[in-house]
Amino acid sequence: MNGTDTGFVLISAALVMLMTPGLALFYGGMVRSKSVLNMLMMSFISLGIVSILWVLYGYSLAFSGDVGGFIGNLDLIGLKGINAGSTMDSFTGNKISVFAFVLFQMLFAVITAALMSGALADRVKFSSWMIFIALWVTVVYFPVAHWVWGGGWLAQLDPVIIDFAGGTAVHINAGIGALAAVLVVGKRVGFKKDPMRPHNLPLVLLGTAMLWFGWFGFNAGSELGVDGTTAMMAVNTQIATAAAVIGWLVYERIRHGAFTTLGACSGAVAGLVAITPSGGHVNAFGAMLIGVVAGAVCSWAVSLKYKLGYDDSLDVVGVHLVGGLIGTLMVGFLAINGVGGGAQFLSQAIGAFAVMGYTFVVTWILAFLIKKTIGFRASEDDEIAGIDQAAHAETAYDFSSAAGSHISSSSATPAPSAPAGDNKKVDA
Repeated sequence: MNGTDTGFVLISAALVMLMTPGLALFYGGMVRSKSVLNMLMMSFISLGIVSILWVLYGYSLAFSGDVGGFIGNLDLIGLKGINAGSTMDSFTGNKISVFAFVLFQMLFAVITAALMSGALADRVKFSSWMIFIALWVTVVYFPVAHWVWGGGWLAQLDPVIIDFAGGTAVHINAGIGALAAVLVVGKRVGFKKDPMRPHNLPLVLLGTAMLWFGWFGFNAGSELGVDGTTAMMAVNTQIATAAAVIGWLVYERIRHGAFTTLGACSGAVAGLVAITPSGGHVNAFGAMLIGVVAGAVCSWAVSLKYKLGYDDSLDVVGVHLVGGLIGTLMVGFLAINGVGGGAQFLSQAIGAFAVMGYTFVVTWILAFLIKKTIGFRASEDDEIAGIDQAAHAETAYDFSSAAGSHISSSSATPAPSAPAGDNKKVDA
């Protein structure tokens, strides 16, 4: 066992774990204050549910054997046969602990399910969401991960599909799944009528910073060892993200007349998404081009929900689906070392659109079955009042103590009455 590579993969796994609470903060700041806790929990619960399912059968279905190129088998159910001395060859040619790989890939599955939550913000029952993600990772994520990384049919294409860290299996998968679920669940009350602005942009910025930081583990860690490709992927991650921030802001300034904080954060995520499949196979200029294209195009794509009429609350489709497609397809022509070309682009397109087709259909069926059985949508009263109190019996911000006085009534000095014209209604 190579201790250096194993240690690096474990550290990378820890960074990927940090991305899920980072995502929760990113999404949580973007929703209205009445449903921020529910948004946080929709991401956070994935750490609980998906981790357990991954150990029970998910890892085995994704990485054990191959059944018809579609799915693995159950030889490793419950991590059977894996022990402290079990090793596997990494891409660096060294042996790493199987447990390190199990953990790393587990956290990929966790955040992929969590990514979809932003599209359904403000309006779904939490119990139904938990059931949905448990079923979704079982029949969508585990098979698709096998197709791409576990020896399935996409890994058998000639030339083999390039997906270094999850453009198809993670971002296209989550983005198109989110679209299917949104079409089943329907629009929020007041969509396109009421203002639904982010309630806490500093929280969005903090979540973005956590995602950006953790993404170095997500991307560079996917080399499963320490070598030149690891370092190149880390540098390309930074370059593409920086370029995407600029691309998004420039488009936003031209189109809407302002450089917004939300735009900068969304641009960063778009760049991170786009470089995920491609960063290990392009040079610095290729990474820069992918980033700036992703920033500008995703900034345009998020407006499509108003034109096409689907309510993707936090732009999962516009950022993750579109950004994933950009990175997955552009690497077909930008890949270095003689890999890119027309044949490579064809493999990339086959992989991207196969995942889109399969995931959309299966996710739509899952969401429809939940809707018709236990119900997917929260009640209209709960949605209007806020999901936090209805689902979690809590609120994110308690202003009751701030409204009271800590000074005893015997020593308090009465405050002067304000003129009637100064009384203003505060919209909580």
